[in-house]
Amino acid sequence: QLQLAESGGGLVQPGESLRLSCATSQYTLAYYAIGWFRQAPGKERGGVAWINSDGDSTNYIDSVKGRFTVSRDNAKNTADLLMNSLHPEDTAVYYCAAELLGEGTKWHILDEYGYWGQGTQVTVST
Repeated sequence: QLQLAESGGGLVQPGESLRLSCATSQYTLAYYAIGWFRQAPGKERGGVAWINSDGDSTNYIDSVKGRFTVSRDNAKNTADLLMNSLHPEDTAVYYCAAELLGEGTKWHILDEYGYWGQGTQVTVST
């Protein structure tokens, strides 16, 4: 069973940056598309960004375009979410999820993903 682990969350001030990482040690991520999701208190979990298995196709929600960048290194079995110019409304628990051979047409649908990490807290506040 593929197990994912996020890291890199923390408390930052508005305008600062964070890099989240998603990693697995048991199996290769090379066959999986990776989605990044977030869930703020009292809100539903929603998609943030997505990258295909080869790393040559990405998707973002409008509110993070130009600020967030998703990338991956299949040799290291990792996928990253670089978050620049963070806003207070980016505060949430961030999750990575893996979709076997995902093509991105339903990347924002939670049920498309078979594997999830435990989440990492990102807090943007003064």
